[in-house]
This record gives sequence, structure tokens and C-alpha cells, in this order.
Amino acid sequence: MRSRGKLVIIQMANCITGFSISNWLTLGFSFAPKDVAWRFPLAFQIFFTGVIWCLCPFLPDSPRLLLRKGKDEEALEVLAALEGHGATPESPSVRAQFDVIKDILDREHVNTYSWWQLITGKGPSGLMRRMVLGAWMQAMNQVSGINVTSYYMSYIFINALGISELLARILAACGSVDYLIFACLAYFVIERYGRRKVMMFSAGACSICWICIAIATGIAEHGGNSYVTGSVAVAFFFLFFASFGMGVLGVPWLYPTEINALEMRTKGASLAMATNWICNYAVVQATLPGVENLGYKYWIVWAVICASFIPITYLFYPETANRTLEDIDRFFETKPSVFIFKNKLATQLQRPQVYIDQDEQIAQHAEKEWAGGDEKAREEVIIEKVA
Repeated sequence: MRSRGKLVIIQMANCITGFSISNWLTLGFSFAPKDVAWRFPLAFQIFFTGVIWCLCPFLPDSPRLLLRKGKDEEALEVLAALEGHGATPESPSVRAQFDVIKDILDREHVNTYSWWQLITGKGPSGLMRRMVLGAWMQAMNQVSGINVTSYYMSYIFINALGISELLARILAACGSVDYLIFACLAYFVIERYGRRKVMMFSAGACSICWICIAIATGIAEHGGNSYVTGSVAVAFFFLFFASFGMGVLGVPWLYPTEINALEMRTKGASLAMATNWICNYAVVQATLPGVENLGYKYWIVWAVICASFIPITYLFYPETANRTLEDIDRFFETKPSVFIFKNKLATQLQRPQVYIDQDEQIAQHAEKEWAGGDEKAREEVIIEKVA
């Protein structure tokens, strides 16, 4: 619960490390002979794929997946490993966590649902709403305009700002390092300030950067000093990378795995990823004609879109920091209003006391059951809880 955000930020920092490597590799091989200049950077991606392929056999399954498959002992071992500090499958904290997870899963598995039932609202509480929240959060990641800069920064510097090709490539590579640094710094804020605040402040900063870029390029188009305005625009492109890396980068990759129902987490996350990539495609397709036909007005589009993320997040998105995945299920079982900004249970950063109390109750029941060793009695208690 206290590490999810930080771990996803580490994952995103690794992602941006690859992005930075690709920029510097492209810059370096731009001096190589014609065929090598594009063949080696393209082929070098095999290296990273190979690393992942070699590591996959050693990755443990999620304890929740193991529980769904009836592999309780393996689930306990994984939970103990995650707990650390010398914890074993028999440790009280591990047993308590095991029973909390199992309690929620048992309740979700009382019935099975078809896709049609899930879509029409007959499945777990708030299922479609949670899937939409996760998918739209991923859409916000892309329609912020990040891949305008990631894919086309050199092109923009050359064609929109009039910078030389070599300098444009160098600036693009330096921009990727700036992006990486602030993607790493997000590690220190994601849990401290929560998903909502980080997302809103990051989106606001991104919007301001686009406004300043629009002003600088607009002045240049109307006869201003192109060197000065170009320098200002480059500076705010770098600030955009920093602003995006601090929040809008990591939160959308974290949120779909937290907000979706346990039973539908993989499906919900898959829908979110699909949304991310279709929006990515749309942004990439729109960028070249946008720069060519709209000029400085193109940047205003992204400024408005980024600004819209603030009210959307404030009004509709519950906080998921300092909550277990089971807490999120409990929250939606209360059938909360679509507008959550006035719901303290949804917006407070600290873990609500009601969830702590529920965990303690489950742990106390479980402790008695484990001590008694009566599996039949344990099953009867679970059935009673489900009822």
C-alpha cells in the first residue's frame, strides 16, 4: 500500500531511461554511414527485449492471482517475501493480510458474471465507472501532448523555431535527460501528496508551459526576435518535460491498477492501455498537420486540454494513495456519488480509520480460526461473511 506509487515511478523512470538512450543513440548514429545510422538503433531494441525475456521466469505471481487459483501456500510465501523484515508465511501480519485479501475475493466470487452483466451494472459495485476512470486517466496521459515533444521535438525545433538540424538533435537529447531527472524526482512526491494533488498540479504546470510556448512562437510569427522567442520556447519545452515527469507521467500508469475491481483488474488495466495507445496514435497523426497549418495556435489546443485535467481530477477521481486494493473495493461498495470532491472518505490522503477497523476485525476472526485449526469452521465463517 505504501510502496505502489514509488514502484510505478521507478518503472516509469526506467521507461524514460530507454527514451533518453534512444535519443542519444539517434544523435550519435546520425554521424554514421547511411545504412548503419538507422539499422543499428532499430536493431538495438532487441537487447532490452532479451533482458525482459531472461528475467520473466523468475517473476512471482501476484498473491491475489494465486489465491484465485487456490494456491494459498504460494500466496502466503509471496506475501511474506513482500513484507520483508524476516517475515514468514506464519507471521501474524502476513496471515492478517492474507485473510483480508481472501475475504474480499471470497465475496467477489460468490457469483460469476458475463461481460454483458458487467457492462449493464450487474457485476461488482461501480465496475464500469472504475474501468472508465482508469481508461480516461490513461487518455489524459497522452492527450496532454507529451508525444508531440517526445516524437517530434527535433522536427518542431527545426520547422517551428528555425533551429539548425544538429542543434535540434542535441537539444532533443538533452530534453530527454531533463525528462528522466524529473521522472525520478516524482518518487519523492507520489506518496507524500497523493494521486489527486500530484496530477492536478502537474497538469496545471503543463498547461502554463503550453501557454508560454504559444506566446513565444506567436510573437516570432508576427515579426518578433526569432532568437529570443526561440530560446524562450525551448526553455518552456524543457519545463514541460519536467512538469509532465512529476505527475502526468506516472499517475495514469498507476491509477488503473488501483481503481479497478480486484476481479477485473487485468481487464480494466488492458482497456486503459488500449486507450493510451489509441490516443497516442491520434496525437502523432495530428501533430505534423497541426504544426504546419495552425502555427502557434496548435500549442493553445494542448494548453486547454491540460487545464481541463484539473477539474476532471478534482470532481471525479477518488484518492487511491494510502489505501489497500481491498479498501478501494470497500469504497465503491458504498455506491458513492459520481462527484466525489465533497466525500472525505474519497479525498483524504490518510487511510480512513473505518478501513483500518475492518482489517482488524477480519484479522481477529482469522487469528481465532488459525489458532483453532478447524478448517471447516473457517469455511463456515467465510460463508457467513459472504452472506
